[in-house]
Amino acid sequence: MKALSWNTLFAGIDTGSTKRRELQIEVVNALKPDIFLMQEAKGFELNGQKLLFETEDAINMRGFLGRAIHTGQNTLIFINPSYKVHAFDYDNIHFHHVATFLTVVVPGFSLPIQFASVHLSPVGVEIRRREAAYLMQLADPAKLSLITGDFNSLSPHDNEPENWETLSLHYRSRYFEGFEKKADRSVLEKFEAAGFIDCGHQANTTNQNTVPTKSYLNAEFVPFRCDYALASNMLAKRLKNFDVIKTDKTDLASDHYPIFMEFDSEGT
Repeated sequence: MKALSWNTLFAGIDTGSTKRRELQIEVVNALKPDIFLMQEAKGFELNGQKLLFETEDAINMRGFLGRAIHTGQNTLIFINPSYKVHAFDYDNIHFHHVATFLTVVVPGFSLPIQFASVHLSPVGVEIRRREAAYLMQLADPAKLSLITGDFNSLSPHDNEPENWETLSLHYRSRYFEGFEKKADRSVLEKFEAAGFIDCGHQANTTNQNTVPTKSYLNAEFVPFRCDYALASNMLAKRLKNFDVIKTDKTDLASDHYPIFMEFDSEGT
C-alpha cells in the first residue's frame, strides 16, 4: 500500500493561476498512491464540489471531503476507487481546521485501515495539544491506523532549527511556550506516549525538513519537519519505505514537501 500526504497550499490555486495545482496533479500521478491524504483543500466544497470531482478525474481516485467551515482549509482523503469504504466522518468542531477520517478495506490487510488527514492549528501549542487528544483512540494497538498531515509542530527526535532569529516573532510564537529557549515538542510527544509510531523517525528520515520548499524560503517557517505520518504499532510493523519528495516540481508546487510511504501487505 502506497500513501501520500501533502499540504498543497490553497489546493495549488493562486489568484489567476492553476499552475501549482497542475504540478501537484503531475506529482500525484507519477507516484500513483493508493491513498492520498490532502491538506488545505481550499475551495473543494464550492460549486457543487466541482473541484473535488475534477480532481477525482485527474488522478483517477475517489475523494472524501472534510469541510473546515470556519477557515475553509478543508482536508481530504482520496483512495483507490476499487477499495471498499467502511466508514467516513470529519470533525470541524474540535479542530481549528478539520480532521477527516476514513476506514477502508485495503487488499492484503486482514483488518480495515483507519486513515485520518489532519491539519493542526497554526495558532499555538496549547490548542494543538487539545486537538491531539481527540486523535488518541486511533493508536489502539489492536487496529491498523494512520494519521498524516501538517502538525505545525516539532518532533522530539529532531534537532533544534538553528535560525529561529530569522523568523518574525509573531510566527515564531506558534512553536514556543512563553519564553522557552527551545521550540515545544509536547504535541508529538503526546502522540508517541499514546502508542503512535512516527514513521519518519522509524525510517531514519528525521531532521529532513518538510517546510519550507525552495520557492517559499521567506515565508512563515524556518526549515523543520512539520509533516508527519503516525501509525498504530500494528501498521508501523509493515512500513517498508518512507520519503520526503523533493523534486523540481515539488519545489514549486507548495510551501510544504509531500511525504510518501509504502507498507507491505500481510504475508509479504
